[in-house]
Amino acid sequence: MIERVSLFNKKRDFFLFISASSLILLVSLFLEYKNFSEFTRFDSALVEATVLKQYTKSKNNRTYQVLKLKSEDGLTFYTTAKKSLQDVKDKKLELEIWSSNLDFYGYLTNFYAKSKIINIKDNTSAKQKLDSYIASSHENKTVANVYQALYTNAPVEQDIQNKFSNLGVSHIVAISGFHLGILSLLLYLLLKPIYKFAQNRFFPYRNSKIDLFIIVVSVLFAYMLFLDSPPSLVRSFGMFVVGFVLYDRGIEIFSMQTLLVTILLLLAFFPRLAFSLGFWLSAGGVFYIFLFLIHFKNLNLFWQIIGISVLVYLFMLPVSLFIFQNFSIYHPFSIILAILFTPFYPLSIFLHIVGFGAIFDTFFEWLLVLGEDGTKVELNLYLFLLHAALSFAAIWSKTGIWVLTLFSSFIFIYAIYNVA
Repeated sequence: MIERVSLFNKKRDFFLFISASSLILLVSLFLEYKNFSEFTRFDSALVEATVLKQYTKSKNNRTYQVLKLKSEDGLTFYTTAKKSLQDVKDKKLELEIWSSNLDFYGYLTNFYAKSKIINIKDNTSAKQKLDSYIASSHENKTVANVYQALYTNAPVEQDIQNKFSNLGVSHIVAISGFHLGILSLLLYLLLKPIYKFAQNRFFPYRNSKIDLFIIVVSVLFAYMLFLDSPPSLVRSFGMFVVGFVLYDRGIEIFSMQTLLVTILLLLAFFPRLAFSLGFWLSAGGVFYIFLFLIHFKNLNLFWQIIGISVLVYLFMLPVSLFIFQNFSIYHPFSIILAILFTPFYPLSIFLHIVGFGAIFDTFFEWLLVLGEDGTKVELNLYLFLLHAALSFAAIWSKTGIWVLTLFSSFIFIYAIYNVA
């Protein structure tokens, strides 16, 4: 087998890449600032936005509704409305929002703005129709919401999110690179025999790998746009494209250089991703997968699956506890659930298509009951920073990855001690 080469063999190549990425970032920020200046040019602005979340909140003896919206230009913002406002979740609103106090940082991240609803559009999008179809397959609305999150990236209720966080399976429910990887493999396996049949008869001169990649990546790109481009999916899609291009040119893809190139290019073209927690958590998961493959690439496939499942769980646990603090005695079983999810995901899609989507409802109801039994386990900043330092040190040393494993195991024992 021909040995694959590194992406950057000379410091000069890396410097040129950083320079090019920095130039792209400056152009992207300039365009964003130009849009920001136009948006805040007057005291108010007219915006069309889709309601992502709607919930009731009480403060200072006043009850009102909070709306989380995403505009057609990609802006994500919050506003409030009267308690009597009808259910407008997933609907498109025309609003006048007052943005005079908005700064550039808030424009790039999420911001709050006072608003006045001008019109509520009743037109139903393809995504809403799909959500309705999914809901019609389930008697339990909570379970239906879980499946909607799995297929259409619909936001889950906070209570459901906390339960899955207690079980350590939030990354399974929220669409990410994990789901995109399963879908890309499924598409490839389905299309390959069809393509081979046509290739043998009509175009034997074509490169099947490149053609199948173009077809698969086109379908995934359309799906990503259909889901409104969630950051974790943008990261995984970008990595999928960069990885194939490098692989096709004989360059090592399971390396930190590949991850770094993908992250820097995405941040250069889409600066808003820098403020997305989902993007960084997704990148962190890939970082630990690559860390494992760098040091244990000679293991057979079975032990690689087991090793990645166990060690990535341990390595991500300190990150999860530092950010979310949710944990339960059932949290470690997420390792098994993550492995089982690989065949479950395409199977569940097929079952919904043929009208048997409710088969696993009892299992999800059981999981949600287990998720009620959770507690807060906090990890202080110093331990988190130590974990981060050990993670980066492990890139260059196999001893480092064993030290990281030992440290993460102590954090795991500490978490179990707090809930036992």
